[in-house]
Amino acid sequence: MTTTTPGPRALRGAVGTARTRVEGRDKVTGAARYAGEIPFAELAHGWLVLSTVTRGSIRTIDTAPVLGMPGVLTVLHHGNAPRLHTDYIGMLGTPPDPASAVFQDDRVPFAGWPVALVVAETPEQAREAAEALVVMYDEEPHDTVLVADDPAAYAAAGHMPAETGKGDLEAELAASAVVLDEEYTTPEEQHSMMEPHAATARWDGGRLEVVDSNQGTTWVQSELATMFSLDASSVRVRSEHIGGGFGSKGLRAHQVSAVMAATALHRPVRVVMTRRQTFSLAGYRSPTTQRVRLGADPDGRLRALEHRSLNQTSTVYEFVEPSAGVARVMYDADAHRTANHVVRLDVPSPTWMRAPGEAPGSFAIEAALDELAERTGLDPIELRLRNEPDAGPVSGLPFSSRNLAACFREGARRFGWADRDPRPGVRREGRRLLGTGTAAASFGAGAGPSTALVTAEADGSFTVRIAAADIGTGARTALTLIAADALETVPERVRVRIGDSDFGPAMIAGGSMGTRSWAWAITAAAAELRERLAVTRSIPPEGITVRSDTTEALRALAQKERHSFGAQFAEVAVDVDTGEVRVLRMLGIFAAGRIVNPLTARNQLVGGMTWGISMALHEEAVRDRNTGRHYAPDLAGYHVATHADVPAVEADWVDDHDPDDPVGIKGVGEIGIVGAAAAVANAVWHATGVRHRNLPIRPDRILAASASASASASASDRAGTGTAPADGGSADA
Repeated sequence: MTTTTPGPRALRGAVGTARTRVEGRDKVTGAARYAGEIPFAELAHGWLVLSTVTRGSIRTIDTAPVLGMPGVLTVLHHGNAPRLHTDYIGMLGTPPDPASAVFQDDRVPFAGWPVALVVAETPEQAREAAEALVVMYDEEPHDTVLVADDPAAYAAAGHMPAETGKGDLEAELAASAVVLDEEYTTPEEQHSMMEPHAATARWDGGRLEVVDSNQGTTWVQSELATMFSLDASSVRVRSEHIGGGFGSKGLRAHQVSAVMAATALHRPVRVVMTRRQTFSLAGYRSPTTQRVRLGADPDGRLRALEHRSLNQTSTVYEFVEPSAGVARVMYDADAHRTANHVVRLDVPSPTWMRAPGEAPGSFAIEAALDELAERTGLDPIELRLRNEPDAGPVSGLPFSSRNLAACFREGARRFGWADRDPRPGVRREGRRLLGTGTAAASFGAGAGPSTALVTAEADGSFTVRIAAADIGTGARTALTLIAADALETVPERVRVRIGDSDFGPAMIAGGSMGTRSWAWAITAAAAELRERLAVTRSIPPEGITVRSDTTEALRALAQKERHSFGAQFAEVAVDVDTGEVRVLRMLGIFAAGRIVNPLTARNQLVGGMTWGISMALHEEAVRDRNTGRHYAPDLAGYHVATHADVPAVEADWVDDHDPDDPVGIKGVGEIGIVGAAAAVANAVWHATGVRHRNLPIRPDRILAASASASASASASDRAGTGTAPADGGSADA
């Protein structure tokens, strides 16, 4: 049949129009099922048993009583589990975390280490039996406390160089009119997505199928195939609907143990992590200790910049939270030093978490810039604009586009920044002190090789197949709009199928690279399909399918510094009697390339900013140094921002075009959180006159800082000076 000529609606273009999610109705009606909800015949249920000691080895596991309990089918542990192949480098360039390669030996490197899997007919039976399993340990001394001067710390690269440097730092600091040397800390933060980690494994006709909740089906497929010494074509991973990921949903203990159990029992087995189990098995953002040294001329121009960051990692796996990396993009100086260090402790392995490195790193560097602005007597925005680099401060590469100044100008206008009294502690509303703060933001705009299949169907519609992952970002809808424009049709004639490793390799949902990478592949396939349709002018009943692969196109892309940028603004009210901090309003203005769907893009940016409020004021996973275990590892003990904490958060963007970029999409998943915590912290300083360099800014820290400032003021009065500390005071407790 002949192809259909696109109508006027298609010619106007779908990209850039606000669209509700194409799967929205299915989600609100329950038709869209998550990994833990999909039914299977003869489904068995596994329950992970985690260690109760922090460091040591397993002496005995008494399985006999448990195997006699109702419904129990098997107990897997290091004595009977299959041996796994773990000597390899995975898709992300690292070996697998031993916490995922479960039951391989008797060692226990941290509290919450998986020691067994109990499988039963029902989840209730599995849980009861798991809680009854007796495991005896030989316990050893442990160390779970991160300290800034740990002699065991070392430089670690992660996904960027461990250290960078140019110029004579000490000489430039000595020659500077204004010098700042401060330490900033951020706590351990936990992933708290709605949907728990869940996976079902089964063998079907000699092929392993895993129905999972993950951020990349081909990623998990590759890891499982290698680990179990299987051909990749004999493993299929499906993950259609995902209720949040934020970096934690890669390969974890639940998928591997489910495959082990399904292989042993010859029936489907589902393993779902509890919320408490995710605190040790799903990864987290490491606490950081960061030192920032800045030296500037009287006009605020930087002569020296040093940003050093330390994070913890486990003794069995190295993960770097590259907090110093943000300074390599944002600000230049004649002498420029950055370093990311780690120390191995008896703790679970950290992992990627929204804006890894940039989120905690921006708190330190943007709070430090705010302090420098205060000491030089400059407006915080003006100070940042005076230090705008012409090229990458470390790489020397040109920026593809850098519209940070436009973000600040537009944000300042809309926020009413010009009306701000720069003096701290002067605005009051009853017993509440009011203040405003700002911070800059950046996040890299990368892409990964991807393949896509686009089919022209006989009925005039189109089907797109790509192993993308929609982790709640609206990617499925964005890809529908992108495909519609690329095919010169309307979105209603496009069906996008995602989350299946059988569709071929594709970039994971991470690093704000997902939609950019997948859009590139879909656009390439659509262009070739249109050429073929122009030649054939007819579509056979089975359709015409074109496959794209962007590997070579990515290699040909010019080397530039590609980033999203943003300006964050916050107004807070601080109750001087209770220590409570309330964010009254936030505004974020971003330069994030081509915005595919304004509705879901704004949701992503507001979500990131909300997380920034949570990071600044609430989130803190605390470990008991005596036991090495968390206090209250659940959402009752781990506080996150709720609707009551977020009365008015607004996000918008400025034009941000890169003429050399064939895609134009930069991604909005990560940039929203970057700089948000710093903006709130800077606003708290402006409200109170006291600087908080340790997150979260809890009520007890506000009260302690207020008492300290009052005592300092009284001492000054008694001494007859009548002066306060030069920086208005600080709170380092």
